[in-house]
Amino acid sequence: MTIQVDVAVLGGGPGGYTAAIRAAQLGKTVAIVEMDKVGGTCLHKGCIPSKSLLRSAEVYHTVKEAEQFGVVTGGESTLRYDLVSKRKADTVDKLYKGLQYLMNKHKIEVIKGKGRIIGPSIFSPRSGALAVELADGEMETVISANLIIATGTRPRRLPHLNYDGVHIMTSDDVLEMKALPSSILIVGGGVIGVEWASMLHDFGAQVTVVEAADRLLPGEDEDVSAELMKLFRTRGIRVLTKVNLKLESCQSGEGRVAIEAESADGHLQLEAAAMLVSVGREANIQEIGLEATDIQVQNGFVKTNAMLQTREPHIYAIGDVTGGVQLAHAAAHEGVFAVEHLSGQKPDLVEAHRIPRGVYSRPEVASLGWTESQARSQGFEVKTGKIPFAAIGKAVVKGETDGFVKVVADKATGDVLGVHMIGPHVTDLITEAALADLLNASVWEVGQLIHPHPTLSEALGEAMLAVDGNSLAF
Repeated sequence: MTIQVDVAVLGGGPGGYTAAIRAAQLGKTVAIVEMDKVGGTCLHKGCIPSKSLLRSAEVYHTVKEAEQFGVVTGGESTLRYDLVSKRKADTVDKLYKGLQYLMNKHKIEVIKGKGRIIGPSIFSPRSGALAVELADGEMETVISANLIIATGTRPRRLPHLNYDGVHIMTSDDVLEMKALPSSILIVGGGVIGVEWASMLHDFGAQVTVVEAADRLLPGEDEDVSAELMKLFRTRGIRVLTKVNLKLESCQSGEGRVAIEAESADGHLQLEAAAMLVSVGREANIQEIGLEATDIQVQNGFVKTNAMLQTREPHIYAIGDVTGGVQLAHAAAHEGVFAVEHLSGQKPDLVEAHRIPRGVYSRPEVASLGWTESQARSQGFEVKTGKIPFAAIGKAVVKGETDGFVKVVADKATGDVLGVHMIGPHVTDLITEAALADLLNASVWEVGQLIHPHPTLSEALGEAMLAVDGNSLAF
């Protein structure tokens, strides 16, 4: 069977399904080829299920601390991880149904099967058609004027480790745990490692995080990293940095994982009931037919130009598979951009460092733009402002005063170069900073905005004022 459409999308994650929706809005016929479920890693194995678990951890922590708010629950709180897991599954299922509704609404044909790009053939004079192997073994061919590759990534695995999904796990495996480990060793102090460390500690596990770099979240501002490590250690999370694991020494089984390591302090023997390996992700480019095209691969990712086109201009690549900013909203933005570009429009692609980032640990971390050190390395003479949440009335009311908001500005112009937050609900607060960046606002302009009182958003306004020494709160 042959299906002919204007735009075919290989991969149904946030980048892929957003591209499909935008194409349909522009009047194009669209087909998505997805081997699993539309929604991709974000909906089924990443953003949504992990945030559901983090929300349960937050509630559990809040209940245990309820007495400080004058609420006496009358007994020790009990965590039912089976119910936590059910809520996670129900949340994913509800959002998946909503996504299926959108596919139907926009008349997007979703083909469940394994897609492979084929070269010039009787079906098309140029490469880019898709041969799709369906679950029943039958084959379909999808021919399109334009193809968008959005196959995403999978967890990167370290060698010499026996990944059994129970003792040694990837971020995919840990989402399927039936019971909580009493202790866990988390390898990697990036976003995924930090979120799971915070969550599992709140659930009652003993947590050790090991990171090869000299700090957690090495891509974030150094002040934010330092604050997070301080707060984690205060909570009782063991954080080890500048650690080199001896992977070949790892032993696992019978409820125990042990591994040797070297650090600046000398030899370490690390042991826990389980290990989570969260050391980045690698592109899903195997067996998708790239060899039948002129598409180039660079450092394991699909190479594109500034317009997200591959070496074959009618074939685009978006999202994590390109090795850029590996965030769902970045992929969605790229999906819209690619479709509008292939439609003859002239869209704007947001620079990578201007895409807002979030870490959903306790406390949360959010950022936008250059860190202070990055801004200096770009040649800017900078000035900064920092306001602790302890100076903000709403944070005191909430009982969540850890953290701060830091603004990095150009000393010459006052333009905002970066905003870095750690504290309560900062993943929601970062949107105002993103709007300020989009509108090229100066710190003075954002500081003049009347922020309602009492709200957490006052922290950003005061940090903007603090750049010039004009904060009224600290």
